[in-house]
Amino acid sequence: MSIPLDYETLRVIWWLLLGVLLIGFALTDGFDLGVAALLPFVARDDVERRMVINTIGATWEGNQVWFILGGGAIFAAWPFVYAVSFSGFYLAMFLVLAALILRPVGFKYRSKHDDKGWRTRWDWALFVGGFVPALVFGVAVGNVLVGAPFRLDGDLRSFYEGTLLGLFTPFTLLTGLLSVAMLVLHGSGWLSLKVESGAVHDRARRWGQIAAVVAIALFAIGGAFIAFGDMGYRVAEMVDPNGPSNPLRTATVAAPGAWLDNYGRYPWMLIAPVLGFAGPVLAFFGIRGGRDTLVFTGSSLANVGIISTVGLSMFPFILPSSIDPASSLTAWNASSSHGTLFTMLIVTIIFLPIVLIYTAWAYKIMFGRVTREQVDTNPDFY
Repeated sequence: MSIPLDYETLRVIWWLLLGVLLIGFALTDGFDLGVAALLPFVARDDVERRMVINTIGATWEGNQVWFILGGGAIFAAWPFVYAVSFSGFYLAMFLVLAALILRPVGFKYRSKHDDKGWRTRWDWALFVGGFVPALVFGVAVGNVLVGAPFRLDGDLRSFYEGTLLGLFTPFTLLTGLLSVAMLVLHGSGWLSLKVESGAVHDRARRWGQIAAVVAIALFAIGGAFIAFGDMGYRVAEMVDPNGPSNPLRTATVAAPGAWLDNYGRYPWMLIAPVLGFAGPVLAFFGIRGGRDTLVFTGSSLANVGIISTVGLSMFPFILPSSIDPASSLTAWNASSSHGTLFTMLIVTIIFLPIVLIYTAWAYKIMFGRVTREQVDTNPDFY
């Protein structure tokens, strides 16, 4: 059967879809993580904590679907990337999963026992379940920008030569803290929309202002690291985008500052970093002006802009190698077969709209502000 789309087009489409799924995860489960990270700081008593928890109580499980979809997309569309990253970053991913496991347990168990100490411990577990994944996800992105310490031999076997502690460098910790600030701002925007006016609402907005300023500062510092540091990779010679997937067929070199190349070739890409700065600024002024919808809109744009900046800066690279640039994985050398990408695209065209429609319907049905009265009287609340 003749496939109507060429291999290059399908690879670009799946590169874009991977970005869409990562952004979808940040926009949905991202505010869940941000709310959990804010829990100890915006809520002072048990009723206030229950108010905060129940702003995400109806949607947090569904939001995690985007995380699963992202992992599934990497596995199906970019098998080399999946193999290298999930094996090389195994301990970091285990840390994330361990923290994420605390979330459902914390939601379900914190109110099972009417004891202050019991509930306080579970509240801190929820905090860990929000803060740690937000930090580690950002650290992972930083390591992708720096390059992962892996190499491939002639049989395409992967050898990872890094350690868990080696993932945490000054730059990657900066990107980790940027991720935390970005998601805390997003969580603050969600609380602004979902909590009734009062102490919790005001505290969330104050923390949102701090997170917005920190996000702007860290995003700027990260850009300076990339512009004036030794990061970046470049395809050293022309490669056929329609050629077979073989990570060893692309000549790649480490090239300081190369992550800025695409902005010279395609100036329209500058919209991504502009949104990365404009989003937190919009959220900050939304907080100052008491416009809750503007706060959440700004935090959402910050997520889109910052994540898109990383993807567009690196294209066509997906996972470069810091110890053997020739082993770097790109959109042209690490994808599944032509037929596999096309088949999955058809499946995605059919089912992704269903997921989006159902998600939108669920949010519409469950939208509304959480109040102290609801927490006190509704037996279905956490």
